[in-house]
Amino acid sequence: MAEIEVSRDGAVTHILLNRPAQMNALTNAMHVRLDKVFDEFSADETQRVAVIKGAGEKAFCAGSDLKDGIGKHYPRGGYAGLIERFDLAKPVIAAIDGFALGGGFELALASDLIIATDRSSFGLPEPLVGAVALGGGLHRLTRQIGQKQAMDLILTSRRVSAEEGYRMGFVNQVVTLETLDEVVAGYCRDILKGAPLAIEASKMTVQRGLAEPTLEAAMKAQEGYPEFSKWRSSDDAMEGITAFAEKRKPKWTGK
Repeated sequence: MAEIEVSRDGAVTHILLNRPAQMNALTNAMHVRLDKVFDEFSADETQRVAVIKGAGEKAFCAGSDLKDGIGKHYPRGGYAGLIERFDLAKPVIAAIDGFALGGGFELALASDLIIATDRSSFGLPEPLVGAVALGGGLHRLTRQIGQKQAMDLILTSRRVSAEEGYRMGFVNQVVTLETLDEVVAGYCRDILKGAPLAIEASKMTVQRGLAEPTLEAAMKAQEGYPEFSKWRSSDDAMEGITAFAEKRKPKWTGK
């Protein structure tokens, strides 16, 4: 049984963390495998959205498998092959059921959307074992929900429900277990309706713009972002205008 299972459904890549007995805790070998999976997803022009899930009934991912040791040198994409993959322009959806703790929460935060079941919970419990959340969780959580709410979770190691995560703003939607796959598939369909390069330019303009000092600076800089420039000169940008004028559905080529 593979610890990472990958399947493709049309333009959607499905990634399954498959160690349910260990609550899908990540080993060093899994980091390397996930890095390769995200490399392949990024490079494959037929794939436009990735969905990552955890196997079993207990957890999405409980973080690192401490029995395997903490990795000192993660692959290029960082923890889980994603946390430091700042150049991935394609959307990633985390479909959460159960615990998303420590590195598992950080993996979810590194995704673009979090859809969680009503029995899911999230937390950064690293201080309880004398550790610090070094996989981007401290920075991403603060940027996504604000300093005071983030400090609540970070300093107390408190675990919060999906409903509370939704109120805080890091969960996009709370669903039942029975509807999780259906709702995630709906998000994928909606994303796939858009022009591929427009979706990628939109994601990366947000990501790169957050690093600009002001809103004014971000709006001035966006014309120079590579994904923005690629979209601007694309065939699909013209196809969208033409299809609208001709009152037909656009035919995206991703070029």
